[in-house]
Amino acid sequence: MLKSLRWVLLCCAAMALLLSASAFAVEPGEGYVDVPGGQVWYRVVGSSAATPLLVLHGGPGIPSDYLFSLSDLAGDRPVVFYDQLGCGRSTQTSDPALWTVDRFVAEIDAVREQLGLNEVHLYGHSWGTVLAVEYMLTQPAGVKSLVLCGPALSFENWERDVDSLLRTFPDSLRSVIMTTERDGSYQSSAFQQAVMDFYHSYLARSQPWSADLRHAVETRNLPMSVHMLGPSPFSVTGTLKNYDCTSQLSQITVPTLLLAGDHDEVLPSTLVAYNKLFPRSEAAIVGRSGHLPTHDQPDKHNRIVRRFLKK
Repeated sequence: MLKSLRWVLLCCAAMALLLSASAFAVEPGEGYVDVPGGQVWYRVVGSSAATPLLVLHGGPGIPSDYLFSLSDLAGDRPVVFYDQLGCGRSTQTSDPALWTVDRFVAEIDAVREQLGLNEVHLYGHSWGTVLAVEYMLTQPAGVKSLVLCGPALSFENWERDVDSLLRTFPDSLRSVIMTTERDGSYQSSAFQQAVMDFYHSYLARSQPWSADLRHAVETRNLPMSVHMLGPSPFSVTGTLKNYDCTSQLSQITVPTLLLAGDHDEVLPSTLVAYNKLFPRSEAAIVGRSGHLPTHDQPDKHNRIVRRFLKK
């Protein structure tokens, strides 16, 4: 009798574990889901029953293509990409009323609900870290951990870091940037060359750029980017100019990983300072990488993320 009862209990426990695991399952493939303002395109890579990784891409205005190297993590768990509204394959928008942090945060909830992502790990890159933090401040259920790569948690700090990096360039290049930002000649060949020189040093150092990165840059929603950040990558003049969430980071209690390249637009010292503001966080620097370690050092980046998510 006792043996029979023990067998029944073991079977019930095993069934509970299977049901719990299957709750995380999300079907691989791609499609569209409804969000406030339109539809967004998504892609799920991997079919494991482990807790999925939901990816919030940077920008604003740049689609998720440049982060597709994160697909290498799909052997451990599903990786879910989506293009934010107005980007890539999602509904294109020209209405600035839709280009707000609050609406993009609501978009995350809509994606999770319609894809059945009851529990997730959340990965944000650059502008995506703004969304990840703001989403966490709404106290959503089911977020198991947070990965913030190239965190843009204060645009005052961002401008300070970029300014210090510009000091490594010749006076002639800095003069072009200052002149352009004063007279607004952002389409001049001299300014565009200055931007690319900076990007090749501190955005994506590995040459040539991958097809995914080139496509993301070439298809960006420029009006959205200009509205929210401004026309120059060296100073923030758009609606995000005064954004700073650093005073609220103590409210985020899930395990958090902060990442940056050793040649990132986010300085290592800034990453260390942010790390001290989270209750449960760790920081890692990806060597030989700019702001896009997923492009410059994808294997090294993914090893760090994989190790963190398996804890």
